[in-house]
Amino acid sequence: MSLYRTLAEDTAQLILAGTLRPGERLPSIRETCRTRGVSPITVSQAYALLESRGLVEARPKSGHFVRARSGSRLPEPDISRPAGGSTELQVSDFIFRILDSVRDPDVVPLGSSFPDPALFPLDALGRHLARAARRFDPRATLTDLSPGNEELRRQIALRYLARGARVNPQEIVVTAGAMEGLNLCLQAVTRPGDLIAVEAPTFYAGLQASERLGLKVVEIPSHPRAGLDLAALGDILERHPVKACLLMLNFANPTGSLVAAEPRRQLLDLLRRHQVALIEDDVYHELHFGPEAPPCSKALDDDGLVLHVSSFSKCLAPGYRIGWVAAGRHAEAVRRLKLSTSLATSIPPQIALADYLRQGGYDRYLRQLRQRLAAQEATLVAAVEAHFPPGTRLARPGGGYFLWLELPAGVDAVALHEAALARGISTAPGPIFSAKREFAHFLRLNFGHPVAAAAVAELGSLLRQQLAGPSVPIRFPTD
Repeated sequence: MSLYRTLAEDTAQLILAGTLRPGERLPSIRETCRTRGVSPITVSQAYALLESRGLVEARPKSGHFVRARSGSRLPEPDISRPAGGSTELQVSDFIFRILDSVRDPDVVPLGSSFPDPALFPLDALGRHLARAARRFDPRATLTDLSPGNEELRRQIALRYLARGARVNPQEIVVTAGAMEGLNLCLQAVTRPGDLIAVEAPTFYAGLQASERLGLKVVEIPSHPRAGLDLAALGDILERHPVKACLLMLNFANPTGSLVAAEPRRQLLDLLRRHQVALIEDDVYHELHFGPEAPPCSKALDDDGLVLHVSSFSKCLAPGYRIGWVAAGRHAEAVRRLKLSTSLATSIPPQIALADYLRQGGYDRYLRQLRQRLAAQEATLVAAVEAHFPPGTRLARPGGGYFLWLELPAGVDAVALHEAALARGISTAPGPIFSAKREFAHFLRLNFGHPVAAAAVAELGSLLRQQLAGPSVPIRFPTD
C-alpha cells in the first residue's frame, strides 16, 4: 500500500475507534510530516482521501477536522427475535413477485441485489476474455471439466493463503456463480425433509434454494452489527436435528453484519461438537471498508466442516458467473454433484479471470472499489438521516453495499415498496428475508449504485404519508 493510503487508513481507524472525535482537529501537515517521517504531499493526499470518504473536513486557515459521522443520530436495530420452530418453506412465489418488479433499468435501483456494473474493470476483463477465446486450447474442453480450470483454482488458493487459510486447489470446485455453489453444498449435506439453520433475517436466495430441495429451516436470532446469536444457535442444536447451518458471516445480506474472530472461533467449535456442517455464503468478504480483511473461516477449520462458497460476481466480474466452493471433507461429493448437474462451468471466462489474477493489479483495483463503496455508504446514510421520519433505525455496515433499516412501528414495507415502485424507485422489503415473512417494517437499501438523494427524499415522504393515515397493507397470495 502506498504511503498516503497507509496514513489515511491509520487515521481512519483512529476516527472510527473514537480516539479522534468529531470536531477535533487533526495534526497539521507539518506536524504529521515530522512524526511520520513523510513528505507534505503524502500528508495532503492522505487528508484529501479522508475528505473524499466523508471522515474529515478542511476549514480555511484552520486545518482539517473530524466530521460528525453520518448516522450517529440514529440508533441501530436491536437483535432479531424470530418466531420459534421449524418452517416448511413457501417463499418463492412471494419473492419472485417482488424481484420481477424491479428489473426495469429506468427504476432507481435502491432495491437491487447487485452493485453498479460501472464500478468494475470490464474493459480490462474483456481484453483477457478475448485473448482466452483466441488462444483457447481444445483440450481444455476435457481438462477443465469439473472441478474447473487448474490455474484459476490455484489463483483462488493463493487468495485463501493471503487470508491465512491453507486450501488445496484440489478441494476447490469452480461453479456457475455462488448460487450454484450454495445449491451443490446443500445437496451434498442434506436430504429432502432435513432441517437447516439460517440467520434471521437471511438472504432470500438461500431460502429459495432450500425450498426447492424440500428442506425445513429454523431461524436463528442475529444482531445487525455483530451477527449470529451463538447462545440461541447452541440451544437449537441441542434440541433439533440440524444438518447444516447456511450463514453469511462477512457483511451479511441484508444486514451488513460481521462476525468477529473470537465469536467465529466459538461458532466453529460449537458446530464441531455437534458435527454440523457450515455452508458459508461469503461473496462480500473483499468489500471491507477498513484496512483489514474480515476473518476467514477456512483458516479456523481443522475438521473440514466448512463448505466455503464465494464468487467474483460482486467484486470483479458481474455477468461472468464464475464462483467456487472450497468444500472441505465434502469436496468430492460437491465435485460429483457438479458433474451430474451442469458438468462444467464456461471455460473461457475461467481462463480470462485466471490471467487477470495472475498478472496482478486486483488488489489495487479492490482498494479503489472499497473507497467508492464507503463514500456511497456515507452518502446514503446522510440522506436517510436527513429525510426519513423519527423512529428510523439503521445498522452501519463495515463493508458490502447494503444498508438495513428498521422503520417506525406501523410502517408496512411491502406497501412502501409498491408505492415507491409506482414512482420509479425500487426497494427490498424486509419480509423477503424471512422464512415466515417477518420484518414487516424493515427495509434493505443498496448503496452499490450512485446514491440518488432525490429518491431517498421521496421514500422519506412516502413513509411520512403512510404514518400519517391508515392504509391497507398489500399482501401477496401464497399460492
